[in-house]
Formats: sequence, C-alpha cells, structure tokens
Amino acid sequence: MLKIGTDYINLEDVRRIVYLNEEIEIDERSLTKVSESFEFLKEFSKDKVIYGINTGFGPMAQYKISETDQIQLQYNLIRSHSAGSGELLPEKCVRAAMLARLNTLLKGYSGVNTSVVILLKDFLNYGIYPNIYKHGGVGASGDLVQLSHLALALIGEGKVFYERKEHNTKDVFKKLNLNPIEIKLREGLALINGTSVMTGISLSNILSAKRLLNYSLLISSIINEIVKSYDDHFSYELNSVKFHKGQEKVAEEMRKILSSSKLIKKRKDYLYNGKNNHTKVFEDKVQEYYSLRCVPQILGPVYETINFSQEILIQEINSVNDNPIIDKEHNNVFHGGNFHGDYVAVEADKLKIAVTKLSMLAERQLNFLLNDKLNKILPPFVNLGTLGLNLGMQGAQFTAVSTVAENQTLSNPMSVHSIPNNNDNQDVVSMGTNAALLTQKVINNSFEVLAIELISLVQAVDYLKVKDKLSVKSQKLYTEIRKIIPKFKDDSILYPAINKVKEFLTDNKVNSDLFKKTD
Repeated sequence: MLKIGTDYINLEDVRRIVYLNEEIEIDERSLTKVSESFEFLKEFSKDKVIYGINTGFGPMAQYKISETDQIQLQYNLIRSHSAGSGELLPEKCVRAAMLARLNTLLKGYSGVNTSVVILLKDFLNYGIYPNIYKHGGVGASGDLVQLSHLALALIGEGKVFYERKEHNTKDVFKKLNLNPIEIKLREGLALINGTSVMTGISLSNILSAKRLLNYSLLISSIINEIVKSYDDHFSYELNSVKFHKGQEKVAEEMRKILSSSKLIKKRKDYLYNGKNNHTKVFEDKVQEYYSLRCVPQILGPVYETINFSQEILIQEINSVNDNPIIDKEHNNVFHGGNFHGDYVAVEADKLKIAVTKLSMLAERQLNFLLNDKLNKILPPFVNLGTLGLNLGMQGAQFTAVSTVAENQTLSNPMSVHSIPNNNDNQDVVSMGTNAALLTQKVINNSFEVLAIELISLVQAVDYLKVKDKLSVKSQKLYTEIRKIIPKFKDDSILYPAINKVKEFLTDNKVNSDLFKKTD
C-alpha cells in the first residue's frame, strides 16, 4: 500500500496506482494540513469577500452570495458544469485524474474538509470510476466540466462504473456503505478548479510513450540486424561528437541490444580492408537508408521530449493548481490563475509531435521491409506464400500509412487554439485537455503502426532464417510475437492479430527498459 500526501509523487507511483491498482493510504500529516486549512478558511472568510465562497463564479463574481445560499452555490456549480459530452474517458485516465486531484488537495491549500480527500481515496481503492466525458474542457480555470463530473459522483449523484458495470452513484454508495462528501465552504470549486484531468491523461501518455519508444528502438535494431548493417552508425565515437543526450542514449541502447547479434557487420572487415580497390559498382549498400542509419538522430529527440515532459508533468501533479490559494502559513487567501493549463498543454503538444515523428519512422521502416526493390533480400510484402496468389502484408500497409497520415494531421498543436469564452472572462485558455486527448490518440495510433511493422518483421526473420543469429533481446521479442501470431504463408484475416500484438505492446503493467534510470 502506497502512502501519499506528504512526499513527492513520481511516475513509478503513478504507474503502480493507476495501472497496477495499488491501494493507497493518506499520510496523517496531510490530513492534518487539510483540516487546518479548512478551519483557517472558515474563520478567515467570515468578514471578507472571498471568490467562490460568498461571490458568484467567473464573470458573475461581482454578485454577492448571501450566507444562507453559500452551500447551495457549491451544489449549483457542480451540477451546472456537469455538461460534458462525447465518449467517456477510459477508466485508467479517470483513475489518473482522481489521483492528480487528490494529491493537489492533500497539499492543504484548498480549504476543503477532510471528507473530500477521504472519499477520493476510497474511490481509488474501491475502483469506482465516475462517468467523465471527453468533451468539455478548455483547460483554463482548469478542467471545469470534466472535474464537475467527478465532483458530481462525490456528492452521490450521476453515474459511475464499478466492477466493470455502470451504476447510479447512490446505489454504489449504498452497497459499499459510503457517504457523499460534506459541502461546507468551497468544496465544489476546489474540486473542479484545476488541471487534474489533463495532467492525469498526460502522465498516462508518458507511460505509454515510453513503451512505444522502447519497442521502436528494439524494432529498429532488429531491422538493422536482418539487413546486416554496419555498426558505426550507432557507435559511441560517431554519436558522442553530436552533443545531444537523447541521441547518445539511443545509440548506447542499440549497442547493448546488438552486442550479441551475429548479423551486424564491422566496416573495417568489408570496406576498409583494401579488397574493394578495383570495384566499380558495389553490390551491397555502403550506407543504409535513413530509416535504418539515423535511428539515434530521429529517436533521440523523442527520448528527450518524453523525459522533459515527464519532469513538467510530475511538477504539475505535485503542485497546487487551485484558485484561490488558502495560505494558512501567511494568514491570507491569494487569488490568481494556478488552474491555467498551459504547462500541460504545451508538453502534450510537444509529445504528440515527437510521437508522430516516431510513427513516421516506423512507417518508412515498414515500407522498406515490404518493398523488395528497396531491401533486395525479401519477397514483396514479405509474402511467404505464392507470389501473385498470396498477398502477405500488402493490405496491412494501407492501414499503417492511413494511420500515420492521421497522426500527421492530429499533431497540429492544440495549445495555440485559444478561443475566449465565459463572457470573455476566460480570454486566453490552454485547451490542455484536448491536447492531452489528441496526444493519447496519436500514441494509440502509433502502437497500431508498430504492431503491423512487428508482424512484418518476424515474417522477414522467418523468410531469411536468421532467428538464431539475432541478438538475445531480439530473439526474445521474436518469440513473444510468434506466441501471438504463428508464421503464415496463406492469406488470412489480419486484424485480430494486429489487435493482439498491439495489446501486447501497450501493457503498462510492465516497466520500460530504456527509462529505468529516469523513473
């Protein structure tokens, strides 16, 4: 059981709580801070105008709210903003969002009573997932609409998923003997006024992007093996003179993967030995195509983008993204814009662009495998059956190309698409949740492309009969994929195999090798 509240949450904590469903408990010191913040606000707000306690919201903050209506105000806020539409967020994204909201409330700067954080903890431990819709957030004043659907469940209304079935929230409360949160001061505003949904989705994206990069790197290494590439393009000497940590890291990992390969060649044994002095035309390529030779230079920026985005997002999940900030230590309440989501939105866009580039690399590598005129060692479309009668991976290539084309369109930055709303009170917004959701789509698309590439690759390994010459790690991946889809010559329906390989690639219960040191 993980204790949260006082210590800094890291990405491995997120993975364990979100993907492994590890139970959590709240540090007593955090509960004390939450309680003290609430008691301070209760006294401090008695003779003062405090936004969202005795005023309306947004452009209606100019209206004073009577003491008798202040509790109703919080319920009105939650119910009126439960206005999402479209598809529901996946359970793991809802779980990540709840964790993000709980962690910021536990900092003790939101003025909520302890029933809020305790019930959020119970939701996570019981596996209760409020119906939160994808459409609704503009990402400044935070994820107002999406978080309102979370708050709606916490007051015992709306619908939730529990044990994989949709229920009325009140029925789940009754079954588990849970009580709705208590609304006393600003619990409604504190729950919805933050970046927790976009942050939760984005941290889930980081975990998936790490897996994606690991497999892209391994697949790229195997392709270099089967074409018997020279080893200098991933050598220490070549990559160390280009001063980018990501490039150096990717090249280092390629050297580790390929160290046990019996297929990779050394240039000195073939081209530096003086035996080609009288050759007019070289039969083998002197340098490989960019999609094979420039892997460190292409995936290096992806590696660094993931790492930097992770750093920003971990800062966000551990920060206070509420408004106003209830500061007991300084005996004050500060109004501002910590709910604004541009930090998350910009990182989501950067990650989306980097992953799109990764998918473009995968598509070009796939094209290399399928085009016999390029690789000159494989049959067209790695067709192991009868040419003309059978078609191999020809149909699957269309899917990969179509999917990468979608990624290229979706990678247009969302964070620059601010549209003023809320009577122009929210005149510059982040669109952070939209950015995070589009990034999630691009990542999911890229796993589909890698699945098609990987099926093609193991077919190529079988055609060339080089399995036993592959590196140890390459052989392991080959074996895992062959458990899912056996070698085939005759044409068959491919989509079930593609989906199964994608499911294998996306299993976030397993950690990612390339990033072990940075987790």
